[in-house]
Amino acid sequence: MTLHLFDTATRQERAFAPLVPGKVGIYLCGPTVQGSPHVGHLRSAVAFDVLQRWLERSGYAVTMVRNVTDIDDKTLAKAAEAGAEWWAWALRFEREFQAAYAAVGVLPPAAEPRATGHLPEIVELIEKLIERGHAYVSEGSVYFDVRSYPAYGALTNQGLDDLSPAADAPSEVKRDPRDFALWKARKDGEPATASWDSPWGPGRPGWHIECSAMCRRYLGDAFDIHGGGLDLRFPHHENEQAQSRAAGYDFAQLWMHSAWVTQSGAKMSKSLGNGLLVSEVLTHHPAPALRLALAQVHYRSMLEYSDATMDDAAATWARLAGFVSRASERVGSPTLEDVARAVLPEAFVEAMDDDLAVPRAVAVVHDAVRTGHAALTAGDATALAASLLEVRAMLSVLGLDPGSPEWAGTDSSASGAMGALDTLVQADIEARAQARASKDWAAADAIRDRLAAAGIVLEDSSEGARWSLAGEA
Repeated sequence: MTLHLFDTATRQERAFAPLVPGKVGIYLCGPTVQGSPHVGHLRSAVAFDVLQRWLERSGYAVTMVRNVTDIDDKTLAKAAEAGAEWWAWALRFEREFQAAYAAVGVLPPAAEPRATGHLPEIVELIEKLIERGHAYVSEGSVYFDVRSYPAYGALTNQGLDDLSPAADAPSEVKRDPRDFALWKARKDGEPATASWDSPWGPGRPGWHIECSAMCRRYLGDAFDIHGGGLDLRFPHHENEQAQSRAAGYDFAQLWMHSAWVTQSGAKMSKSLGNGLLVSEVLTHHPAPALRLALAQVHYRSMLEYSDATMDDAAATWARLAGFVSRASERVGSPTLEDVARAVLPEAFVEAMDDDLAVPRAVAVVHDAVRTGHAALTAGDATALAASLLEVRAMLSVLGLDPGSPEWAGTDSSASGAMGALDTLVQADIEARAQARASKDWAAADAIRDRLAAAGIVLEDSSEGARWSLAGEA
């Protein structure tokens, strides 16, 4: 099976074929650095990090570009409220985002451009849109004329007349209320440092034009994948596509969007007051557990975040890290080169090639861990070494290899204890499975009852038995 990815634009999975064989260009919409990062901000970063790792493991050279929106209305307003310079305010939170990405093992992008660093490209693109009849000047601002571009609304499958007015300027200064700003004239009261000279007067770029200009600067007139959170589909990505293609560029060939992180069914966001800061979460849970929690749910599925979510992820990480640690003590640790070259299980490859079906891929990891535990119990060093290499290779694709340098030292005493417990429980699970296969139901029930009395809950499924501590299930 070749890699298939779900294209948001066509609303169907399609076989992935890059524009240039062997190379992939990806533009990921990064943070607007107005405040500290919360868990919801990390969802798309982790999802597209897994995509990058899988593409690279499949033999592609990947150019990942993740931008920084370092100036916008909210950034200016919050900096003013705090009595800070807007550029210092933006840089403070840009660094916090970079630290949060690094904490959960997100690979550094090939380029991390800031909007304010690309004013020449932005002005050039706006000028081209004016020349082609797709933009106009009004009171020192420049707006995209949505009615000049018949395909407007195609990305999100919406009719123009059904859309709400763009909220970036009063409707009376625009030809159509839905027209959106490409260049914003400087407002009274805004700091002089927040505006730049342009052919239309002092001002600053609109949000959407920034990304179109940076996409082209680093990835060219056409590139393979544009990604971001689901909430960016409209208006941001719709507007990006419209202005880039109206300017004559092919732009993104495939669109991918990750779903939200929710709490009690509501999208995690600062505006709702339900954002959990990454710094806060990491004081209570190991960083790889947070990454696991974000990655193990399919990227297009909503992730409901709670204390139970993190407790479960932390327990799972401890079991995985515990197996790797104990197996490595017994048979030695594979080198990173061995891990990178290891043949991956066919079921794992099929899952990842099926639109990054990480939940299925993780199930294959657990199967390999169970096989490894059986080998550990039986003292079969050859089988144990094979399972260890397989487990680490699969976890490496997910950015969760416990033997990698990025997670060195994260296996705390609690994780080690959980790993040891897992080894013991897996031996009982194997004995119970043998008893069931022999139809010795009394022995199988006795094992289950003994585990239950120790506070360990077994759950049978088509993929085998899984265990958890009472209260975690």
